[in-house]
Amino acid sequence: MLVDVHCHLDHEVFSKDINKVVKKDMIIISAGTNHESNVNVLKLSKKYKNVKASLGLYPLDVVNMSDKEIGDEIKFIKKNSKDIVAIGEVGLDFKDGKDERQVKILTKIISELKSLNKPFVVHSRNAEKECVELFEKLDVKKIVFHCFQGKFSLVKQIEKNNWMISIPCIVKRSRHFQKIALEVKASQLLTETDSPFLSADIGKRNEPFLVGETVKIVSEINHIDRNKLEKIFFENYKKFFC
Repeated sequence: MLVDVHCHLDHEVFSKDINKVVKKDMIIISAGTNHESNVNVLKLSKKYKNVKASLGLYPLDVVNMSDKEIGDEIKFIKKNSKDIVAIGEVGLDFKDGKDERQVKILTKIISELKSLNKPFVVHSRNAEKECVELFEKLDVKKIVFHCFQGKFSLVKQIEKNNWMISIPCIVKRSRHFQKIALEVKASQLLTETDSPFLSADIGKRNEPFLVGETVKIVSEINHIDRNKLEKIFFENYKKFFC
């Protein structure tokens, strides 16, 4: 069975055809990014049996939130912990430069939610080293690095820590992700779309079912039977999220 461990089904572009987007023969983990998004993700997970919820606080959203709002959302995630499979999307985003408040907030999120024993789904744009070091410092065991574009030395550090990396659809055109697919153990890989973003084909809307193309590409890179690799990724999902 195919698995998309990271997408955004609550995005407005899916509002008119969500029933077609949510394929029945795959598992989809939809990630929340703020309170409204988290509420909508929970609703989707209750409406569709194959949709699982991950609740989070996107780093570029938290910088516009008060400490009280952040605290309230952490309480909301705790309150709904029985209905989710992961915590995310959380992390750091330094595309506009290093932001110490983001680091402080992520530290608070990890410290308060680590005890839920749910995987953290981590965004790390231009802050890959800082994310890896912070999660190491706080001794977090279950992490999925979503669309990780850091140096390969950090990829090896993630592998050494027994964390997971999810391969996005852009593996079709990204040498970086092709290298990850080749050199990281299959037992530490998952598939994601980040849909509607990160389409394999620039300008097209991404959708969860397109992880099937990712499985095909990764199987060809590694000379592994596609069905066998799909089973490996499904087992990885079950071990990590279930």
